Amino acid sequence: MVRVATIKRVEVRHLTKATPALILRNYCNHSGLYDMTKRDLVIQISEETGLAQQQVMQIVQRTLDLIAGSVAAGKSVELRNFGVFGIKVRKARIGRNPNDPGKDVMIPPRAVVKFKPGKEMRQSVLQMPTPQV
Repeated sequence: MVRVATIKRVEVRHLTKATPALILRNYCNHSGLYDMTKRDLVIQISEETGLAQQQVMQIVQRTLDLIAGSVAAGKSVELRNFGVFGIKVRKARIGRNPNDPGKDVMIPPRAVVKFKPGKEMRQSVLQMPTPQV
């Protein structure tokens, strides 16, 4: 049986029995748009811990809900060695209407989510080879 998968936007044909599913899951996802989705994260954690995917999904979703709820309440969330989620308030400013560039449009102040990566994450990203565009 031949299986077709998209790995990093490149079509690869391989025999299902020849390639372990774990290796394949580390390089592709269901949508093909992102390098890793929440579903990919759940599958990997489930395989590493031996927990059922449903249990892992509930834990991951609850974690994300707590982070989002805390940030929405104006609190910052610090995850050591990963980063800090917080809120930044953008000042009011004057923008331009793209359909009528002569008119000024007042853009009100608003809160946006910010993320500051932790020291270990910054260092690991700096050690990555520069991607070719």
